Amino acid sequence: MKKNIIVTGGSRGIGKGIVEILAKQGHNIILNYNKSEEKAKIIKENLEKEKCNIEIFKADVSNREEVKKLIEFSIKKLGTIDVLVNNAGIGQVKMFTEITDEDWDNMIKNNLTSIFYTTQEAIKNMISNKSGCIINISSIWGLIGGSCEVHYSASKAGIDGMTKALAKEMGPSNIRINSIAPGCTKTEMLEDVSEEEFDQIRKETPLNKIGKVEDIAKCVKWLVEDEFTTGQVISINGGWVIT
Repeated sequence: MKKNIIVTGGSRGIGKGIVEILAKQGHNIILNYNKSEEKAKIIKENLEKEKCNIEIFKADVSNREEVKKLIEFSIKKLGTIDVLVNNAGIGQVKMFTEITDEDWDNMIKNNLTSIFYTTQEAIKNMISNKSGCIINISSIWGLIGGSCEVHYSASKAGIDGMTKALAKEMGPSNIRINSIAPGCTKTEMLEDVSEEEFDQIRKETPLNKIGKVEDIAKCVKWLVEDEFTTGQVISINGGWVIT
């Protein structure tokens, strides 16, 4: 069944993979981007060649007013919002004692407050329709914590807590809310990780491989189609961490 889907941070990395797999399934896609306009345009052009229905929209999802414009645009274009994929976010590696107030505020604003804004604005439409699906992209560090990434880990743990609480609250409105917590996945965010470091992670992973964007995108596809999973944090990490 064709659905109307917003993907935040959809111009790069995991977001790009999610946009591509869902668009090729025949869903109507709103690709949100902030700074990567050229990449968003290229994705749109390529998918339109394959007869996919996709629109792009610039919005800083850490800004409430810009989020409102994104949701208004989406409803105007599609009529309703069936699925929201909260993928946009940032990362930073820094010793805890060196994290500044600005670093902390920026991380929480971009990774957690942004999801509060997008979800609160989009969910109004879902409640009216008594149907909806929200998929939050968090991180394995939200589950187990990452050394030198305390503020990042805290923001991602907050996403998972929000997911579980809101799933309980929105269940009676037939709105499903889940998190996907990727393990080590090759994206632009990990471009500073050396091949030696990737090899070490690979050796520590039971499946003996590093995650791909497609692995995460396939899980999103499944959650879009599913009708009985909510309040879950699904960690896709090749067995690197088993809880």
